[in-house]
Amino acid sequence: MLQGHGDDSYQYTRPITANFSSNVYNRIDLSGLKTYLCEHIDIIGNYPEPEPYTLESRLAKQYRLSAESVCVTNGATEGIYLIAQTFRGTQTAILQPTFSEYADACRMHGHRITSLYSLPSEREGYRLPEDIRMLWLCNPNNPTGTVIEKKELTELIRCNPEVCFVIDQSYEFFTLCPLLSAAEAATYPNVLLLHSMTKRYAVPGLRLGYLTGDAGLLQRIRTNRMPWSVNRLAIEAGLYLLENDVSRPLDLSAYLCETERLRTRLEALGGLEVWATQTHFMLVRLRIGKASALKEYLAEEHGILIRDASNFDGLDEYFFRIATQTPEENDRLVKAIEEWMIS
Repeated sequence: MLQGHGDDSYQYTRPITANFSSNVYNRIDLSGLKTYLCEHIDIIGNYPEPEPYTLESRLAKQYRLSAESVCVTNGATEGIYLIAQTFRGTQTAILQPTFSEYADACRMHGHRITSLYSLPSEREGYRLPEDIRMLWLCNPNNPTGTVIEKKELTELIRCNPEVCFVIDQSYEFFTLCPLLSAAEAATYPNVLLLHSMTKRYAVPGLRLGYLTGDAGLLQRIRTNRMPWSVNRLAIEAGLYLLENDVSRPLDLSAYLCETERLRTRLEALGGLEVWATQTHFMLVRLRIGKASALKEYLAEEHGILIRDASNFDGLDEYFFRIATQTPEENDRLVKAIEEWMIS
C-alpha cells in the first residue's frame, strides 16, 4: 500500500479542524443512520450472510439489473484487489496519474503493468496498444478531477472488445457530467464498474462498495471473494440508506459552485496553478516551494490538512490536492496559504 494517502491527521500533534486531504465530504447528515444502527447494534452478535445477497438484490432492483450483475464488497478497494486477483498475470494498462491502489493490486497479483498518460483519439481509431488486455480508469479521476467524455469512453469500449475496462466511478455522485450507468455497463461483456457507498454517504469506516457489470465477469470475481467479507453493520447501513431513499445527501450544484469559488480564490493568490476540475476536488501545483512544506505548515500552524500529491505517478513535489469543504473552511484555507506564500 502506498504511504501517504490522504486523511493522515494521526501524524500531527495539533488537532486537525479542517480536513481537505480526503475526498470524502463529511458534512452529510447521518443522524438517521446513526440512530438506526444504535437501535440495531445487537445484530453484531450474529454472523452476516456469507455473501451479501440481500444488499446485492436491493442494489440490483434499484439499477434494474439481475442480482448476478451486482457484487457487494468491503469498500471499493476490496473490489479493486478482487479484480486484480481474478485476472492474475494480465497485461494491464493504467491511465495515470491516478489512485495508487490499482497498480498496487495488480503488482501483488503479477500483472504486467503499462502506464498511459493519454487515451487513443478518434484519429487513432480509439485503438489501445495491441498487447493490452485490461485498462483501469478512474472516472471522475483522482487526483485530477477530470471526467472522460461518455461518447469517447463508449467508443473506446466498442473499439477494444478484447480489453476488460475497469472503470472506477467512486466519485460518480460528485459530478454533473454524463457517465456510464450500471445498466449500460452491464450490456458490455468487457466492462466492470466500481461504486463507492463510502464516498457517496461519507461512511469510510464502514467500508462499503460494489461492482456492477457483466454477470459472467462478476461470477468469476465472486469465486475469490472471502466469506463474510462485508460485516453485518455495513450491510444493515447499506440497506437503510437505500430503503430510506437517501438519494441526495447533499446539494451537488451548490457544492460544485463552492468548488469553483474556491478554485477562483486560489488562482487569485498567484503562485499557484489550479487545474480545472469537473468534481469536488482539485489538483494544485505550487510555482514556488514544495507541497510537503506547505502541508506541514498548514497542519502545525492552522490545523488544516491537505493531500501532498507528489507520490502520484507522473506528478512531482510541487503538487497537492484538496477537496472542497464549507465556505468558512475554504476561506480559512485560502488565507492560510496566502500567509505561507508571503512568509
